[in-house]
Parts: sequence; C-alpha cells; structure tokens
Amino acid sequence: MDVEMSFLKTEFARFFMLGFAGGAVLVLGTLGIGSAVDIANGIVPAAQAAQAN
Repeated sequence: MDVEMSFLKTEFARFFMLGFAGGAVLVLGTLGIGSAVDIANGIVPAAQAAQAN
C-alpha cells in the first residue's frame, strides 16, 4: 500500500506547489526580503510602551 505520498502524485498538487513556490519567489524577488518590515509597519504602526510610574 503506497498511500503515504499519493497526494503528491496528483498533477493538481504538483502544479499547486510549483505555482505557490514560484509566486513566493517572484514576490520576494520583486519586493526584496527587507521590505516586509516596511509593509508591516505601514499596515500596523510600531507599538510604543507607556512610561512606568
């Protein structure tokens, strides 16, 4: 019984994984790895702690 990896043998799963990996590479290549911090800070501002009394 070769059921363990049967999901990865379907064409849909292969193309889905290749498309997802290719899209991730394109996004990281276009934006750059360091730009993720800028995007995150643009959506949610950095937290600031209140002064202790």
